Amino acid sequence: MNTFSLDGCWRMAWAKHDVPIKCDVLTSIAAIETAELCTVEAKVPGNAELSLSEADILPYDLFFGDNILLVQAYEDCHFWYYRSFDAVGFGAGDAIRFEGIDTIAEIYLNGELLGKTENMFIPHEFSLPALREKGNELVVHILPVCIEARKYPVDAGSFAQRYNYDSLQIRKAGHCFGWDIMPRVVSAGIWRPVMLVEKKEERIEEIYFYTLRTDCTAGSAVIGFYHNLVLTGGNLKDYQIRVEGVCGESSFSSEQDIWHTCGRYPISIDDAKFWWPRSMGDANLYNIKVTLLRCGEVIDTKQLRFGIRTVRLERTSLTDREGNGQFRFHVNGQPFFVKGTNWVPVDAFHSRDRERLPQILPMLTDIGCNAVRCWGGNVYEDDLFYDFCDENGIAVWQDFAMGCGVYPQDERFQKQLSDEAGVIIRQLRNHPSIILWAGDNECDLAYSWGGAMRDPNKNVLTRRVLPEAVERHDPYREYLPSSPYIDQTAYDSSSGSQDALPEQHCWGPRDYYKSAYYKDNFAHFASEMGYHGCNSPRSIKKFISPDSLWPWQDNREWLVHAATPDGSMKSPYAYRIRLMSNQVRDLFGEEPDNLEDYAAASQIVQAEAFKFFIERFRYAKWRRSGIIWWNLIDGWPQFSDAVVDYYGDRKLAYSYIKRAQTDVCMMCAEPSDGMLPLHAVNDRLTDEDISYTVTDLVSGECLREGNLCIPANSAIKVADLGGVADKQGMILMEWNWRGETYRNHFLTGARPYALEFYRELMEKAGF
Repeated sequence: MNTFSLDGCWRMAWAKHDVPIKCDVLTSIAAIETAELCTVEAKVPGNAELSLSEADILPYDLFFGDNILLVQAYEDCHFWYYRSFDAVGFGAGDAIRFEGIDTIAEIYLNGELLGKTENMFIPHEFSLPALREKGNELVVHILPVCIEARKYPVDAGSFAQRYNYDSLQIRKAGHCFGWDIMPRVVSAGIWRPVMLVEKKEERIEEIYFYTLRTDCTAGSAVIGFYHNLVLTGGNLKDYQIRVEGVCGESSFSSEQDIWHTCGRYPISIDDAKFWWPRSMGDANLYNIKVTLLRCGEVIDTKQLRFGIRTVRLERTSLTDREGNGQFRFHVNGQPFFVKGTNWVPVDAFHSRDRERLPQILPMLTDIGCNAVRCWGGNVYEDDLFYDFCDENGIAVWQDFAMGCGVYPQDERFQKQLSDEAGVIIRQLRNHPSIILWAGDNECDLAYSWGGAMRDPNKNVLTRRVLPEAVERHDPYREYLPSSPYIDQTAYDSSSGSQDALPEQHCWGPRDYYKSAYYKDNFAHFASEMGYHGCNSPRSIKKFISPDSLWPWQDNREWLVHAATPDGSMKSPYAYRIRLMSNQVRDLFGEEPDNLEDYAAASQIVQAEAFKFFIERFRYAKWRRSGIIWWNLIDGWPQFSDAVVDYYGDRKLAYSYIKRAQTDVCMMCAEPSDGMLPLHAVNDRLTDEDISYTVTDLVSGECLREGNLCIPANSAIKVADLGGVADKQGMILMEWNWRGETYRNHFLTGARPYALEFYRELMEKAGF
């Protein structure tokens, strides 16, 4: 496909909505430049606020101090992006493609309206008229979404969090309007690439591969292939379509005559290589080439990579303390224990997402994740993300872009969501890493947040619109209406409480991480679970001004980075700094009086909490089947649950999680009757042999040592350790597996611990 990039240097003009300017006449560069508007250079891809920052109209570092609050003054602005370009070799019948416009826009080409957009999440493509060889003018008028949202009143049946009502009727990432993890940045811009696209008269329009059956024992599989073609010939008997796939020594090919522009064919593979999540096997990918021929001559080709795998989600409506329920994934017929993280925005300004991904993505494999949940308050990620997950065996749970609200049910919104889902599904469905489409984040729960509990099964968006879209475009992939999902049985039996759901977001009171809520929770699967951890002082100094570094109390800048959209204690998110301090007191009995010790103590608490959460799920395998903790990295500098801050500085929890997520791992459960249970977990599909020692770091005594065979894909209890459970100290577990030595620890005794004592134990452990 021949393309011509329109990225790079544009110009941008803007005006307040209340300024008496006739927007409908600003359709050409001359009209804009004679309208006495302020203009600056603007990068595409880009965001309006970043261009204003680069022009010194907004501060250079919008994330420093309380600068981020200044962008709210531009929420009611119209923005015009414009440029001229020459177009040699493109014209009528070709297209202009915007990969992402934020959000509601009118596009003018040479003074004529080319089309309109009203969805940030999806690409927009418009057919081109005849172009000039020189001096074509492109104008993109972006309207203020906060003003446009008022055209669509929110009815009394809808609900949103305090800052998010604008978002309900607008297809724009929910976090942009303010969230507990992101600042309010109701941005505007052309945030993904723009290009001219050649459109062949005859071409392959769509291809879709899917797995029908796998037999891992026999090494065979049957995959399916769907195509949609654009053809002009009257007699289709002259056309053929050829499919060729190669993965190492395995290959397949198929050639079919064309009887209609659409078709579906099964393809059998006798020596198949399968795609597995990390820890279960190799993420084998086939390089596939699809060729369209006419009378034996090549007309068009498409290439992609595809992984052969089946996925099944086993779930029940409810569970109980005895474990009479289930929420478990199966990949290629094998139960899959999920060790993953929630994927939230990597930047508050999404034009910077792609440049940040290469530094962030390798952390997923380094920390030991085999899955990631793409959270519904975000955008749909760049292809770089899904390609990385395909290549590295990272299973993707993909939310559709809705979160924490009761969204409109009217026909307009239903059509918007259906169209969006169709585009996104077709765009992503060939990625083997995607194991689940989920309707939204916490919208079922939101039916209880506006007052008395209402039945979320009346939500036509997640019970009809989205499953119909999945059935139309990707019928071989699992769909879950909401996370957590309250189906009719669960609602009728528990009035919508999530306490008895097999899959939960385990936040609770956010008190001591071993409190009754966390110890006694009986979810099979946690798709959110996190704990606060303070940034390092070196990072804090990058976004908090010197006069506001310490103390944290009554500190406006700390509140802004909490993240409160008004920087005041009135915000519902202002509790988050106090929460972090309370969690320090819960473990250490007191709060340090200086920033360095405070940050260290907070990071220790967070690290121990994450370790406890992950291990509690792992040693109970298969009573429990997975945990997707919250979260890997911040999308802006903030005090949060992330284990890596915006600047890439890793908190202590990163190393604790990495040890706790090792495929073959030793760990301790909570003491019982004075004994400390020692467990071993193996996530591989093969039996694994280890040699191990367990040491009391306070006394130096070797408590146990030996050799052990851990059965495939299982967790076993190794022993009960006596004499150490009740005294303050630390147990060090070391094991040799496949020629490498691994370590883990367990903190014994009752809290509170002295901070210096804990530090001494860490030093003895070599952490």
